[in-house]
Amino acid sequence: MSAGNNDEVNVLQISIHGVLVGYLAGFKNGRNVLSIADSFKNDPKRPTLSLITHPSFPNATKLMAAPWVQNQRLHPVFSNLLPEGSLRELIAQSLKVHIDNEFQILSYLGEDLPGAIKATPMEPEDIPDYVLSTHGKAKAVKFDKTTQENKFSLAGVQMKFSMKEKEGRYNLSKDDALGDWIIKTPSTQHKFVPLNEYTAMSLAGMVGVEIPEIKLVELDKLDNLPQINLPNEKQAFAIKRFDRDDNQRIHMEDFAQILVKYPHEKYTSANYENIGKVIYDFSGDGLTDAQQFARRLLVNILLANGDAHLKNWSFVYPDKVTPRLSPAYDIVTTNVYIENETQYALNLGKTKEWYTVTMAHFQWWADKSGIPWRAIKPHLDEVMKKARERWPEALTTLPMDEAHKKTLRSHWNTLQDDFKIEAKK
Repeated sequence: MSAGNNDEVNVLQISIHGVLVGYLAGFKNGRNVLSIADSFKNDPKRPTLSLITHPSFPNATKLMAAPWVQNQRLHPVFSNLLPEGSLRELIAQSLKVHIDNEFQILSYLGEDLPGAIKATPMEPEDIPDYVLSTHGKAKAVKFDKTTQENKFSLAGVQMKFSMKEKEGRYNLSKDDALGDWIIKTPSTQHKFVPLNEYTAMSLAGMVGVEIPEIKLVELDKLDNLPQINLPNEKQAFAIKRFDRDDNQRIHMEDFAQILVKYPHEKYTSANYENIGKVIYDFSGDGLTDAQQFARRLLVNILLANGDAHLKNWSFVYPDKVTPRLSPAYDIVTTNVYIENETQYALNLGKTKEWYTVTMAHFQWWADKSGIPWRAIKPHLDEVMKKARERWPEALTTLPMDEAHKKTLRSHWNTLQDDFKIEAKK
């Protein structure tokens, strides 16, 4: 490849809530450079792109002073906006690009990303000169045209789609129409995942976990799905998007973005004390959100959800600036699919073991997170009281597969006394 080709560049205009953030340049040699606009840096009332750019965040000014430069992968704030796994493979194949070509995938999905960020391809003549001079003089070129429809992006590893509901039917969002529901189709690897997630989320809601609206949707009500393999199951899981409100974008970011970690680091690069401290220190209502976070930590243990990694916790920015803990999502009883699974995703109180964790570990977590234990324990006690009173009976009528219910009941009976729930096996 000639040096001239290496210096060819496509540029995306990055905006949030209609405010210019800057310009993301994608060079042919794989280098990606985000130049943050002076108008964004110098605006004390700017909408929050990421917690690391919030005016009250340590080093925010320094972080935005120089361009963000990465090779091949995008900066984690943007990399984590893109889908993983099968959905990413499907999109990359459709675009005829490598699965790791994150700039091109972002350029394609940029109109319907999670939260409020937009990434809009620019014409060469509209690109400011300084953007082309960040690493020597580069030549701006047009984007290759793509014809694939159904542009959307949802981080995660299972097949899920952003869809618009109208009169009980669900269509993949197109053009300027934003999807208002996330639809998760049945898995070809694991049985009855939609029924599992609906049940787990419903149980979580019964003990004070804030959840969005959820439902099970018949597959024949989903229109214009891509050609994907589906098992012989009848229902998909639907969850209302909390980053959308009547075709308006509400910004959000997950904790991989907040902690500047890549998706492959979501299990290994932090613990629940790290998340708890960020929530308590930076949320617009730190104590309330820390109490809600503690409830969810306990519920994930009670429901044998081993997948509550960094990307399954998020901040949402309802006023465009101030972070709040988002509603819960992706709560699934995972140990029915993973043989001999005994651990949750990240360390809490120096352990990951479901069957050894006690209230003492939660007290250690609170102390290390800087959160008053006296403000946390009543919430954990309430979760246990409601779970013991409500869950055994509720589980009999919820749609989880009967074999999965049996495994969950066994899990309840195996937990330490602090968290044991008596249920007939």
